[in-house]
Amino acid sequence: MLSSRLRCCLCLLLCCLPWLASAAEVRAELDRNTVSLGETVTLNLKVEGGSVGTPDLSALAADFDVLGTSSNSSLSIVNGRRTSEFTYGIALRPKHVGLLTIPALALAGGSTAPVQLQVTPPDQQAAATAGKELFVEAMAEPRTAYVGQQMSFVVRLYFAASLSSGSMDEPQAEGAELHKLGDDSNYQAERAGRRYNVIERRYALIPQRAGHVEVGPVAFQGELIDMADPNSFFGSTRAVSAASAPVSFEVRAVPAAAGKTSWLPARTLSLSLDGQPEQGQLRAGQPLNLTMTEQATGLPYESLPAPSLPAIDGATVYPDKPVNSTRVDGGWLVGRRQQSFALVPNRPGELVIPATTLTWWNTQTDQAEVARIPERRYTVLPAAGAPAAAASAASVDAAQTAPTPAATAAGGAPWRWLALGSLGLWLVTVLAWWWLRRARPASRQAAAASAPASQRERRAAFLAAARGSDAAAQAHALLAWAQLERPGLVNLGALAEALASAPQREAIDALQQQRYAVDGGASSGDRLAAAFRDGFQWRTAPTAPADGSGLPPLYPFKLD
Repeated sequence: MLSSRLRCCLCLLLCCLPWLASAAEVRAELDRNTVSLGETVTLNLKVEGGSVGTPDLSALAADFDVLGTSSNSSLSIVNGRRTSEFTYGIALRPKHVGLLTIPALALAGGSTAPVQLQVTPPDQQAAATAGKELFVEAMAEPRTAYVGQQMSFVVRLYFAASLSSGSMDEPQAEGAELHKLGDDSNYQAERAGRRYNVIERRYALIPQRAGHVEVGPVAFQGELIDMADPNSFFGSTRAVSAASAPVSFEVRAVPAAAGKTSWLPARTLSLSLDGQPEQGQLRAGQPLNLTMTEQATGLPYESLPAPSLPAIDGATVYPDKPVNSTRVDGGWLVGRRQQSFALVPNRPGELVIPATTLTWWNTQTDQAEVARIPERRYTVLPAAGAPAAAASAASVDAAQTAPTPAATAAGGAPWRWLALGSLGLWLVTVLAWWWLRRARPASRQAAAASAPASQRERRAAFLAAARGSDAAAQAHALLAWAQLERPGLVNLGALAEALASAPQREAIDALQQQRYAVDGGASSGDRLAAAFRDGFQWRTAPTAPADGSGLPPLYPFKLD
C-alpha cells in the first residue's frame, strides 16, 4: 500500500499534468527595433499551439503607453504537418528616450524573452516638414557596407488626413538590388506636435559594385479626402503627391583578408551534416543517408554555394534533389540550401568522410570566419554473409601457418606423411562418390529435376522484370534468383562482392545508380538481361593449392 505522503505527491502531479500539456512556445517580436519618441511600435506575442488567454500588460506601464490590442490566428499545412499560430498584437508608445526593455510576458502557459527597443529623440529634419499633410522619408542602414552585404532600406509615408487611394513607386538604384521584405507596417508618429499615420515599407538592399551608390527618390501619388470641403462627406477628394530625397552611401570592395574563396558577407552562417550514425559502423552495400545544410542570415540562398561532399574513397555518392529557400526574419533575409546524399560503401575497411569547410565574412565583427564539418571515420563491415566466411578462412590460415608439435619433432619428414594422407583421403572420396551414385540414383535425379525448375522460374521472373522500367522490381527479382544459389546474400552489394564477372558487377552498379539517381536515371534493364542471361559467374578458389599438396580448396569464394 502506498503511504499517505506518496499518494499526496501523485495527486499533485496529476493536477499539474493539464498545465504542463497546455504550455506552449511563446515568443515576442517588435515590428521595429528603433523608433523616435512620439512614434508607436507594435509588440507581437506569437504562440505556436496550446491554449491562449490574455497577457498581463501591467509591467509595460513604466516605459510605455498601451494604445490598443489585436489578435489573429493562422493555420498552415506543410508536407502533411499541421501548424497553428496565434498572434497577440499590442500597440505601444514609448514614454522617454533611451534603450528600453520590454520585460518577459506570460501567455498560454509560457513566457517570452525580454526584448529591447531603442528610442531616439524626434527627427528635427522631419519636424521641419511636419506642416505638410503628406510627405515621404527614405533611409538606408548602415551608411557603409561591403559588396554583396545586405543593407536595410526603409521608406515611410506620413499623412495627416485620410487617404482615399494612392500608390508608391518602387525604389530604384543603379549598382544595387532591392527586395521587398514582408508586408507594410502601419503605425502613428508625431512630428512637431502633429500626429501622422505612417505606412512603412522595408527592403533588403544589396550593393553589387564598390564605390558611390545612390537610391533615387521614391514618389507617392494619391487622393486625400479634403475635410475642409463641405462636400467631403460625400467623397470629395483632391490629388496629392510627394517624393523622398535621394539616399546615397559608400560601398567597400571585398577585403584582401577574405582570400580567394567564395565571398559570403553575412551576419551569421552555419554548416551542418545530419544523418551520421553514432556507433561508427557501416555495412558494404547498404546506403547511408546524409543531409548537408547551409544557412546564412543576411544572404539569399542564391548567394550560397551548392552543398557537396568531398571525394570519398571506397564509396559511391548519389545526390538527391536539393531543397532551397529564402525567408524573412525581421529585417533580414535568411538563405538556406539543403542537399541530401545516399552514400553507398562498396568495400569493407575504413571509410573516411573528409572535413568540409566554408569560409565567410562576419559583417558584425568585420572579420573572416570558417564554418566546419569535422572529419568522420567509420568501420565498414563486409556485406551480410561475408563476415563468417572471412573469419573461417582466417582461422584456417592460422591453423595452417602455426607449427604443430608432431611436425617439429619429425623435422623434414612430415611432408611425406602429408602426401600419403592426401592420397588416402582422395581414394576414400572417390569410393564414397561411386557408392552414393549407385545407392541413390532416384533421389539424385529428382533433386536435379526440381532445382532447375525453381531456377527457371526465378530466371524467368528476373528477365520479365528486366523488360520493364521499375528498378526496384529488377533488384528484387535479381536478388531472389541469386539467393537460390547463395542463400546468405541479403542485398545487391553482397551479390556484387560474390561475383567474378566484371560485366555483371558493372550491371549491378548501373542498377544502383538508376535506383538512387535524382531523375531515376537511364533504364538498365537491357544491360542486366544481357549480363545475367546465362546465370551467375561466382568467385571460386583454385582447384589445388599452390604448395601442390593435393588438399581440397579451403575457401568457398575469394574476397577482394
